[in-house]
Amino acid sequence: MKNKILTTICTIMLFVPWTILPLRTQDWALESPTAEIMISCYAAFMIFSGIFTIIAYVKGKTQNGLMKFNLVINSLYTLCGLAVFGLMIAPKLL
Repeated sequence: MKNKILTTICTIMLFVPWTILPLRTQDWALESPTAEIMISCYAAFMIFSGIFTIIAYVKGKTQNGLMKFNLVINSLYTLCGLAVFGLMIAPKLL
């Protein structure tokens, strides 16, 4: 039962980052402070979902086929989230 719950949570986490696309079509979402905050929140969620999936896969021993797929995609999300934070911080440091 624990394996199914963890797999379901990780699968739902796959689709949440894509909700930024309809939000970014709104004019208010393109303004500077709102856009930075929204992108930062999505990047933080992507990093969290990758770490959560890795922990669920390794320590929770949830190692089925769907979980392996979730692990790959959420790990890529984590790398992209870290890259987004790096791109946001780099100009402020230089």
